[in-house]
Amino acid sequence: MSQQSPPRSTAPPRPDASMSLLNSVMDHSLDEGYAEAAARRRAAGDAGLPTTLRAKLWLAAGLVLAALVVTLGAAQARVSAPVVAKERQDLIDRIEGASDEADELQARVDSLRDEVSARQREALEDHGGHTGQLVGLLSGATDVHGPGVKLVVDDAKGAGSTGGGPRQSSGFSDTGRVRDRDLQRVVNGLWESGAEAVSINGQRLTALSAIRAAGDAVLVDNRPLVPPYTVLAVGDGQRLSTAFQDSADGQYLHVLQESYGIRTSISAEDDVRLPAAPSLIVRTAEAVSEKTTENTGKGTS
Repeated sequence: MSQQSPPRSTAPPRPDASMSLLNSVMDHSLDEGYAEAAARRRAAGDAGLPTTLRAKLWLAAGLVLAALVVTLGAAQARVSAPVVAKERQDLIDRIEGASDEADELQARVDSLRDEVSARQREALEDHGGHTGQLVGLLSGATDVHGPGVKLVVDDAKGAGSTGGGPRQSSGFSDTGRVRDRDLQRVVNGLWESGAEAVSINGQRLTALSAIRAAGDAVLVDNRPLVPPYTVLAVGDGQRLSTAFQDSADGQYLHVLQESYGIRTSISAEDDVRLPAAPSLIVRTAEAVSEKTTENTGKGTS
């Protein structure tokens, strides 16, 4: 009788047996390249460092680098500071030297002007006697004093040095600043009202004087003046003051005061002193000789 083998047990098949590719992806989700890289890091000895520790190490390295850059910059600035200071001091010395030279030249110009004025006055006295003295008084070649008026004209309150634009602008002074044309009208009004001599801020006016503007500055005979403008006029004080205020130019000044805030004040003075004009050069006019006068008289008789 033959011996029979026991029955073979059969295991049920896996449900995902037909998904071999998906099973391979799930079982081996980490690419072999990542595994090799992890092995290399582990061999180098830094695979065991935590991520936070590595971040702190990088931060510390960055701070050290920044501190090094700042230190180098400070050292360079400390080295270059003496050079910059020396250049600055040299520039200051040059400016001060140029200013001193300009002051010396201005003093020389003033001295020469005084000398010219003195010689002109001597020439007038030598050739004309009392007549020459009178001519000198009327032409501004000599100092004068006597009763008169004092007129002060100033910019309106709050009128800045750059808020009004050029002083030679046309129209009323609606910016609250005194312009060259305003001073021209004031001076002409005083002459018309009977003034015998006029000065502005110590600058004597003559028949050849000019009041102009250069940007923000008012020039009298090319000399810059700053407000307030003090106008002195020799004449019959009270009568001159009244005549000027009643004139068209006085009314013009009153309009500037009422409408635009220009500050003005006028007063009669017992004695005002006006300096001589810096120089008075006559280029065209010539004195009429006695011989010419006689010939002229014979021709008209």
